[in-house]
Amino acid sequence: MRGTALISFLILFLISFFSINGSSARIKQGKETWGYVNVREKAHMFFWLYYTTADVDYKLRPLVMWLQGGPGASSTGIGNFLEIGPQNQFQKNRTNAWTEEVNILFVDNPVGTGYSYVEDPKLLARNNTDIANDLLTFMTGFLTKVPEFETVPFYIFAESYGGKMAAKFAQTLRKAVQQKKIRCQLAGVALGDSWVSPVDAVLSWGPYLYATSLIDSAGLGKVSNKTKAVADAVSAGKMAQATKLWAETEELIENVTNGVNFYNILKSPHKDNSSNSITVLSGHQITSKNHDYLYNHYVGQPSSVLDHLMNGPIRNKLKVIPQNVTWGGQSQLVFEALSADFMNPSVKNVEMLLNTSSLKVVVYNGQLDLIVSTPGAQKWVENMHWEGTKYWVNAVRKPIEDSTGATAAFSKSFKNFTFYWILNAGHMVPADASDMAVRMMKEIVGVKIR
Repeated sequence: MRGTALISFLILFLISFFSINGSSARIKQGKETWGYVNVREKAHMFFWLYYTTADVDYKLRPLVMWLQGGPGASSTGIGNFLEIGPQNQFQKNRTNAWTEEVNILFVDNPVGTGYSYVEDPKLLARNNTDIANDLLTFMTGFLTKVPEFETVPFYIFAESYGGKMAAKFAQTLRKAVQQKKIRCQLAGVALGDSWVSPVDAVLSWGPYLYATSLIDSAGLGKVSNKTKAVADAVSAGKMAQATKLWAETEELIENVTNGVNFYNILKSPHKDNSSNSITVLSGHQITSKNHDYLYNHYVGQPSSVLDHLMNGPIRNKLKVIPQNVTWGGQSQLVFEALSADFMNPSVKNVEMLLNTSSLKVVVYNGQLDLIVSTPGAQKWVENMHWEGTKYWVNAVRKPIEDSTGATAAFSKSFKNFTFYWILNAGHMVPADASDMAVRMMKEIVGVKIR
């Protein structure tokens, strides 16, 4: 009886402990939640929330939303397992997981991406405004599910095309907050290697490749002619044609460079022979001997690894994915639906944030990225219509050293705008320079750097 009484006491003690200290107990176990928010009738957006494992009440740490690129690349897959989530694609614990410092919200956006899905392809987003409105509806639904995050500082981090979406979303969300349509502590937006000014990115390709010895003068001529055609199509308002020419330019560059890795010029592309011809745009074939659509430039990651994980073990874990939904099954349709909007810039959205708010606005870029090269990013930043631009241009650029004393990055700030140059990293900065990525993130969101 004494033993039984002791066991009963311990059970009651543990129940009491978990009730009083529930946050801390859950944090130690890596609490997470996921589900769907219906952003429109028959349009379902999937999210995956990881509560921070920092040794504090999770409500004392910011909430960071991560938006992936593409459009059509999955945040819950790529951002989560290949970049910043608690585990990698082999389900091993990740060093420098962002969840160690902040709460992370992965969202499969636009709707139709990853585990998100539409019941009718006509419901796919057609432009950046559609995407921003869906994300606003998503946030309203998400905060209804977890209202404690209404009072937590909220930051939007985005990569690649996700940056274009994030700039518009931040503007839309801020307006909704001002109109008291949503309660959210929006604090900042960070745009990583972002497709904010597509023309500036594309026009930088030739000079960047030439400067890094990846093409000769003859190759530079070919690439420059093609990129000029892209820019001319944009100037003429032929946006679908511009996207088609962009794809053809990538194919040309693959040929003249013998398969450069667009996302990190110092890494070889993965030789994935599972598919040699992928239809990216309706009626237009992009042929690549090395790559798969959506994964064609991701650093050394064959699509089959992530596909197997997300459509196998993870799907089984989540238990909420409809039977007829395959992870990534609608991703190509997402890209096609947005093809006419793909080359449109989002610079004005960034300018609006800087001109009308005190939100933190950050642009960061990996030194070795080609697809959104640093020279291309600097070009649009230095041409922004913001009263602080000239002061930022003339501000002192500060070096950031790693633990060995070597220069790992540079940063330059004026008022609420900061630009980070991340050395030895490509398009996916957290994957290539995880130490620096975590340090940068903590600086942005205000978590004390240890």
